Amino acid sequence: MSSTELPSVLASTVTPKVGSVRVAEGERLRSVGLPGITLRVRSRPPAREGLPRALYVHGLGGSSQNWSALMPLLDGLVESEALDLPGFGDSPPPDDGDYSVTGHARAVIRYLDAAGHGPVHLFGNSLGGAVTTRIAAVRPDLVRTLTLVSPALPEIRVQRSAIPTGLLAVPGVARLFTRLTRDWTAEQRVRGVTALCYGDPRRVTPEGFRNAVEEMERRLALPYFWDAMARSARGVVNAYTLGGQHGLWRQAERVLAPTLLVYGGRDQLVGYRMAARAARAYRESRLLTLPDAGHVAMMEYPEAVARGFRELLADTGELGDSAGVSESTGAQGPASAAGGVPSVPTVADAPEITDAES
Repeated sequence: MSSTELPSVLASTVTPKVGSVRVAEGERLRSVGLPGITLRVRSRPPAREGLPRALYVHGLGGSSQNWSALMPLLDGLVESEALDLPGFGDSPPPDDGDYSVTGHARAVIRYLDAAGHGPVHLFGNSLGGAVTTRIAAVRPDLVRTLTLVSPALPEIRVQRSAIPTGLLAVPGVARLFTRLTRDWTAEQRVRGVTALCYGDPRRVTPEGFRNAVEEMERRLALPYFWDAMARSARGVVNAYTLGGQHGLWRQAERVLAPTLLVYGGRDQLVGYRMAARAARAYRESRLLTLPDAGHVAMMEYPEAVARGFRELLADTGELGDSAGVSESTGAQGPASAAGGVPSVPTVADAPEITDAES
């Protein structure tokens, strides 16, 4: 390990004394212990028995709270669960310190296999979009449909506003950044994050902003916060450089599940221009473009994303007798109140995710 690199922090040795995670009305939060990882899972009670399950995977610096606006809008369609990836939200770091895209994908697969919940309607945002793409490619038995909000897929011309996030992958940069910003308040950090991730930061309500500040303060108190950020950013960069069958675009082409792609016209982290390429790569795709949305459309425009998902189910015959999704188009949904602000073959023959894909 480079002397400028942040040390790995093992889950078994971390017992930080920080505040509790906020749980929105109607949500439950539970801990799931699996070999090498412990995951915190946020869920909503199903509207009725027999609904198919949906699993939501957040992006870099985010958490399961990032889906709190969307999940209630899908109550009549699916039984919703959103997890905190290892080292994010309320989940401790993985025992092996693996924050690669493959490492995160393994964690999600391990959860789905242990719970026996597959196949599920799988959602991913940003980093979560890369993770869920990899899962859908190598374990098609686990995925009914795939919904990707601004998925982190390789771009030749990266937007300037995305460069600072990418720089976190460079050994020593996270340590330097913490020194340079040690006097920043949680309020300043949240304003910076919302300005980067939202098409219009004014959509965050005052209550949502206060909750986001509270969550930022909690995260900054975690001794592994910057380590998880830096290593996950490095994992994204490494995934971008992989070629051949392990490349993310090649894996997108292998996805069999019907796919909804959601892109924001004001996204400063994932280029809007990538929407057309993604629509060509995923073989059974539908494209939803939201000109005013930023990087987290499921938080800014949850009603539009919910309608897009409902149409995906209707188009693919998955809708069945499910109840309709709310057609309301009000302002900010429950995400603001929840305080979630983001930072970024056959079953028998389904291949394992190998280290070569890390």
